[in-house]
Amino acid sequence: MWRQTTFALATFGLGLALMAGIAGAAETVDLKVGDTAPAFEALDDTGKTWKSSDYLGKKFIVVYFYPADCTGGCTKQAQGFRDDMAKLAKDDVVVVGVSGDTVESHVFFKKKESLNFNLLADVDGKVATALGVPFTTGEKEVKASFNGEDKLLKRNVTTKRWTFVIGKDGKILAKNTEVKAAEDSKAVAEVIAKAKA
Repeated sequence: MWRQTTFALATFGLGLALMAGIAGAAETVDLKVGDTAPAFEALDDTGKTWKSSDYLGKKFIVVYFYPADCTGGCTKQAQGFRDDMAKLAKDDVVVVGVSGDTVESHVFFKKKESLNFNLLADVDGKVATALGVPFTTGEKEVKASFNGEDKLLKRNVTTKRWTFVIGKDGKILAKNTEVKAAEDSKAVAEVIAKAKA
């Protein structure tokens, strides 16, 4: 009961912050392990709407937030999930990477790194806000090259590197706010193994 009340109050506070148009309102939500994860959706790297509700009851959902496409740590993190994706998929896991980059930037990053999972374009910070992930606003850019193609990737939202694992029942199994980028997929695999044991 206490957790439900806390979550309801956090959600109410979030709604007030959003109505007031306060940037960075994500800090008003503090989800804990065992809490029900909020539903969320955003455009993915195909330009289609990806909805968490499509996977509830069917899959473990890994939602990892990262600052920017085509940067050092973020690339290592994405490569880790790419390389472990076959095993994760066998364990009924769906992985989505979330950043403030645009769909176009995600398309480039996914192609460059041969990623085999979806990237969500959280260009307004709504997904980060829903899960309580801190972010900053302000235009930033990254220069990237692939197969002789140069790109200037611009974004207006930069999130912290946090990872959530959501169980098939919709409850949060793990929340990592101190992610080691290159080791994130291994840490997630351990959480899933314990959950299935």
